Amino acid sequence: MPLLAIQDSLDELAQLADTAGIEVVGRDYQRLDRYNAATMIGSGKLQDVKEQLAETGASTLIFDDELSPRHQREVEKALGEDVKVLDRTALILDVFARHARTHEGSLQVELAQYQYRLPRLTRQWTHLARQAGGGAARGGVGGVGLRGPGETQLEVDRQAIGKRISYIKAGLKKVRAHRERHRAQRKKTGISVVAIVGYTNAGKSTLLNALTGAGVLVADKLFATLDPTTRRCALSGKREVLFTDTVGFIQKLPTQLVAAFRATLEEVTEADVLLHVLDVTHPHAQAQALAVEQTLEQLGVTGIPQVTALNKIDRLAEEERGSLSGEWVDGLSHAVPISARAKEGLDELLARVEKVLYEQMTPMHVLLPYRASELVAIFHKHGIVEQIQHTSDGVKIVGRLPGRLVTNYRRYLVQ
Repeated sequence: MPLLAIQDSLDELAQLADTAGIEVVGRDYQRLDRYNAATMIGSGKLQDVKEQLAETGASTLIFDDELSPRHQREVEKALGEDVKVLDRTALILDVFARHARTHEGSLQVELAQYQYRLPRLTRQWTHLARQAGGGAARGGVGGVGLRGPGETQLEVDRQAIGKRISYIKAGLKKVRAHRERHRAQRKKTGISVVAIVGYTNAGKSTLLNALTGAGVLVADKLFATLDPTTRRCALSGKREVLFTDTVGFIQKLPTQLVAAFRATLEEVTEADVLLHVLDVTHPHAQAQALAVEQTLEQLGVTGIPQVTALNKIDRLAEEERGSLSGEWVDGLSHAVPISARAKEGLDELLARVEKVLYEQMTPMHVLLPYRASELVAIFHKHGIVEQIQHTSDGVKIVGRLPGRLVTNYRRYLVQ
């Protein structure tokens, strides 16, 4: 079931088209109990669309849902070779391809594009298969079918794409291993990680810049930034955490993209806290929040505590700020009203993040020998020291530590 109403979903599709450099000149929709087996939409509606294309001079038709290879092939056949048929998935892939800046991002998008295109290759070579003609393409010698030039080209293309996919996956495997090494190193240091998640254009990059001075590109566009950025941020008591900005989510996020960006999105699954940035001024903020939650479930991210940043309150009047509540808002985890652009509410937001991190820490009472001075330093830097006492046997500390550091201190526990 779609999260947005039909017109609202079409509005978002128009935004995607604009981001991809496509001018929208018209829209239409049809309510169906079930898809047409051949063309998804009914034959009458398809004829209406064909007439609209002729009237407006449009050369591209974009469907808001993903088309099967057969649907796409049959619609193109009905509309003629001059009309390009896309679906929401292809459009999002194009937007991602335009905004990928790093080698990793480009590889991820390219992999998703090839995985999307591979089952749709048939339609690109049907004209060549027809050129084979006659009995050669149908019967052949001794009942063995001979391949027409179209079929030969199709197999060549499939093999080439298959090799390219293998090459890209190998490259991304190296990226993944590199990330795993970095995460392993972070775990050793005990520094906590806060992953910033949210719907595209909710203000995640603006918030990262406001908190850390990261200097990440900020633009009022869908998927303005794709590549993850990680920066240090000091909480109270000089304790540092890492904030990681991740790719934005969207309704009907293509499964190919989720799979291709898994190495990047693993930063989310490994986080200590998720910071969910929500644009509370958006008319469909509730639907966007639900889309983010569903995508997190798709990634298998469960059980990680969340803090919600109710962003862009600088666009609200005073009375609107005061009424920033309701059943769905009150149901959000640790919600804090902020403006990343105006830097309002950031101290309270960081305090809330610190509180949630504190609740996730393990209570510890240890006696550290003086020779283990590095463990004392790590406790001060990455833990919370509640009591400290210097004795003849060593340094006695009562406090809390991130779970990943507990193993290093078990032998020094005070019973």
